[in-house]
Amino acid sequence: MVLKRPVGALAPQYSLKYFMKIDVEKFNFQSDKILSSLSPEERKMFLSVAYPLTFKKGKLVFYEEGIPTGVFIIESGRAKIFKTGLDGKDQIFYIYKQGDLLGYHALLCNEKYADSCEALEDCQMLFINQRKFEQLLTQIPHLQALLIQNMSHEFGVMVNTITVLAQKPLRERLALFLLLLEQKYSETTGKPGKIVLPREDLANIVGTARESLGRLLKEFREEKLILIENKAITLINPTRLHQMANAQYT
Repeated sequence: MVLKRPVGALAPQYSLKYFMKIDVEKFNFQSDKILSSLSPEERKMFLSVAYPLTFKKGKLVFYEEGIPTGVFIIESGRAKIFKTGLDGKDQIFYIYKQGDLLGYHALLCNEKYADSCEALEDCQMLFINQRKFEQLLTQIPHLQALLIQNMSHEFGVMVNTITVLAQKPLRERLALFLLLLEQKYSETTGKPGKIVLPREDLANIVGTARESLGRLLKEFREEKLILIENKAITLINPTRLHQMANAQYT
């Protein structure tokens, strides 16, 4: 007789014996810490040369192979960075949130944008054009060092993300990215966040087809790991998700 594992039961590889909480900073660009690392006077100088822009949901902030003209700071809303493959499928690598500084990599490297950025929801941003940004680099001596330090950290984040996408089974990938997204959606409110993201975008983050994602979300819901209401995902058992996400990644 074959004994079936009860719905919601913990698989052997997710035993508490091997449980270690995910270090979310390994997957966080920390782009919001660039401005917060400046003194109040330096931050005031930085923001004084910026002017506001509004990007409606679905609008591109910049696009792959485009020529950079300045840097952006998100005041409200979220935006995704992604690359489009030869088959036309997008791979989302990161979601920016309030306070993040973005678009400076291409300026510092004097190259075209390596990826695209699109508003996931209506976004209010501040924009600093290239000339003023270059002036800030001379007026605030340690700003360039902060940017280079953050770029180095972001390289490590990308390596971790690519490793997960290449080596982790789909179930563990989804558990991990749900935990990361929940943190990103809760940071601005200080409360457990509801993940409000189109299923196509979530599939592109996890690296799977939308149909496969739908089946797995249904399994997670039946196992009482998540709650789905009006397409918003709430994590109701983050401890189990941490256990699953750590099954093959430390």
